[in-house]
Amino acid sequence: MEPLINEPPGRPTLSIEDLAARAGESVGQLREWHALGLIGKKGANSFALEDVEIARLIQLCLRRGISIDALSRIENEQGSFIRRYLETLYPPGFEPRYSLEEAAAEARVDIELTKRLWSVCGLHEPTDLLNSQDVAFFRSCKAMLEAGLPEDALFQGLRVYADSLARVAEAESRLFHFYVNERLKAGGLSGTALTEQRLAAMDGLQPHMEPTLRYFHRKGFMQAIRQDVVLHLAEEEHRDGRRSEGQMEIALAFVDLSSFTPLAEAMGDDVAADVLRRFSELVRTATHALDGRVVKQIGDSFMLVFPEPRAAVMAALDIDRRAADEPQFPAVRTGVHWGSVLYREGDYVGATVNLASRLTSEARPHQVLVTAAVHREVQDLPNVEFLYVGKRHVKGVSRELELFDARMIDTRASEKETDPVCGMELAPTEVSAQLTFEGRNLAFCSEACLKTFVGAPKRYPPASTPN
Repeated sequence: MEPLINEPPGRPTLSIEDLAARAGESVGQLREWHALGLIGKKGANSFALEDVEIARLIQLCLRRGISIDALSRIENEQGSFIRRYLETLYPPGFEPRYSLEEAAAEARVDIELTKRLWSVCGLHEPTDLLNSQDVAFFRSCKAMLEAGLPEDALFQGLRVYADSLARVAEAESRLFHFYVNERLKAGGLSGTALTEQRLAAMDGLQPHMEPTLRYFHRKGFMQAIRQDVVLHLAEEEHRDGRRSEGQMEIALAFVDLSSFTPLAEAMGDDVAADVLRRFSELVRTATHALDGRVVKQIGDSFMLVFPEPRAAVMAALDIDRRAADEPQFPAVRTGVHWGSVLYREGDYVGATVNLASRLTSEARPHQVLVTAAVHREVQDLPNVEFLYVGKRHVKGVSRELELFDARMIDTRASEKETDPVCGMELAPTEVSAQLTFEGRNLAFCSEACLKTFVGAPKRYPPASTPN
């Protein structure tokens, strides 16, 4: 089986003992893989550097429960499937040249710094197959340090890059697998034809991925610079004393769906995923319209930041309004706080964040709970009223908090009813079934939810009345 990767002249060859040492595999096992045509050239007694990468991939497959027989079968049926993946990883050709020590020397970077960079960034690759891009990365890090960026700040930025872009890369890979590869298979392709079509599709997509990534980075960078100008000017105007490095004042909003877990249980993952998609879109639309940013999303929960509390409250109210306008959609609940935080590794940390994150679980459906610190800053918002909720003990916070319920004054009373099983809010035209039970007039989104309720009505007690 001939390798498909371009081999430049003078490429070093490896003995089977060399390959065993690099891959951490026994010679006997490698001989078996060679006999099956998974590594090396047929009839050859030496191996190429790409065989180290292939051997490590085989080891990963075996750890995941894929048998060697299945690998051999797929390799034969789909036309060098395992080797083809190297073309995706190394489009210009497989060109490992350096160990970590050699790369550090080539970049003229201290080896201890190089080791820390590799460790801090959480890079997974072994350090014996580095190439010119790795050398360029080490040079760039050295240049940023020499330009005045402290080492701690550099490492923070690199971890943000590593974590964020690993997620981007995973999304690219998963989306391609589920929406291209699986559709090709569903269309009847198999074997070599499937491999060729998969590679052709990848060839069409790959040249556009990095330009798109750079485009969004540029757009995000422009917005970040605008916000930094405002932050700098605000600090100059107030001159309120020296702060810790990375300390700043922001407004935080935590928002989630009040019944996402029962919805997923009752309606299934596909319906829950569609609800989450709609929720994600409306959260981002409302947040970006008011100069906010989505810091993170975990399931149906979003952490949002805003430069000042007025924008945070208005965005929270807009999110609730948009969600209420959605057909068959759960109610939203939100908590908003304003205060000092520390900016670390693309995230915000400190007591202010912890307090804000606790507020959402205190909020009822359709409730935007704000702290006294927020209320002092925004109580004159037009067309918004703040109802005093009272003092509450919030989990994880030692002192009692004064809380307020922010509401739009001109909001009409909702005509929607809530399905007691899945938590969907239903307009009159969206009700599929009704039931009177113990004096309660109940509405259901489907016959399935009605049957679930009838089977165990005690699991679905009446919801408590909002403040």
